[in-house]
Amino acid sequence: MKKGKVLVGMSGGVDSTVTAVLLQKEGYEVEGVYMKLHHKPGYHEENWQKVQKVADYLGIKVHFYDLSEAFNRNVYEYFVESYKEGLTPNPCVMCNRTIKFGKMIEFADSVGAEYVATGHYIKCDGAYIYAADDPNKDQSYFLCEVKKEVLPRLLFPLGTWIKDDVKAYAANIEVLKDFATQKESSEICFVENSYDEVLAKHMEIDMPGETVDTEGNVVGTHKGYMHYTIGKRRGFFVNGAHDPHFVVAIEPEKNQIVVGTREKLEENAFEVKQINLFEDIDVFDCHVKVRYRTTAVPCHVKITGDRATVELQDAVFGLAKGQIAAFYAGDRLLGGGVIC
Repeated sequence: MKKGKVLVGMSGGVDSTVTAVLLQKEGYEVEGVYMKLHHKPGYHEENWQKVQKVADYLGIKVHFYDLSEAFNRNVYEYFVESYKEGLTPNPCVMCNRTIKFGKMIEFADSVGAEYVATGHYIKCDGAYIYAADDPNKDQSYFLCEVKKEVLPRLLFPLGTWIKDDVKAYAANIEVLKDFATQKESSEICFVENSYDEVLAKHMEIDMPGETVDTEGNVVGTHKGYMHYTIGKRRGFFVNGAHDPHFVVAIEPEKNQIVVGTREKLEENAFEVKQINLFEDIDVFDCHVKVRYRTTAVPCHVKITGDRATVELQDAVFGLAKGQIAAFYAGDRLLGGGVIC
């Protein structure tokens, strides 16, 4: 029995490929879309061939959708401008909100698809997003800014899978076995090697400046504030330092970085903006992750107007403005916001 039409975001990778296969086996009418997001030479031609190979195997229609202009405006420029301002952005979170579960939803409407699916390792019941069963691949953090209105339309077949099992599944299908062994895609799709290589295309990043301590005293030099993020401990000079020093703040207007010993990185409270929640709550206790690869810590959240105050039960180190705070109740994602 057919379960309805689903538009699958297909990248040419093993995860989205297995997603399309599983949904077709479950009885959905599958249609695919490959989204061109940037202009990396040769990148899309190779991936589009892979997507077409999967489409031929499944006997489904697949679309090539050029979203490079919207991606540049909503994700790439946000990435560059944030670093200009001394912030630490998370482009994947903004891409998920505006492109993959924004523009892709609009495209699904245009082809009459009731559902949208991707190869993300996430679970969703239509009202909430939950952490995946594979803790090493869980990507729920990156969806904390997705609009709650789209949740009823999202399908994530890999939420209950382990990555190794996904690869093994693809390897057992003759025409798809090459997908099981191909190299994983990079975390940020438009960053080839390092983020400062991207920034160097748009501005001067090698601008020697002053390194100051938390009292404002000049204690050394650095090679340009764009090279640093909060918590970094190398690449700058501190006169006569015996203990390791870390970047604790960035002053872009002065081209200064502020450094201190590890205890200066400790934070017990912070604020967030651009708050996005999947339920109507304004005062609550939960756990919060302040970066993707960190352990969630208990906290108390109070929302006032368009901002929230987050009081931590356990201190965190290296809190970076511009990064994403994701709120959880157990494995259930409540939403998130931008640290400010």
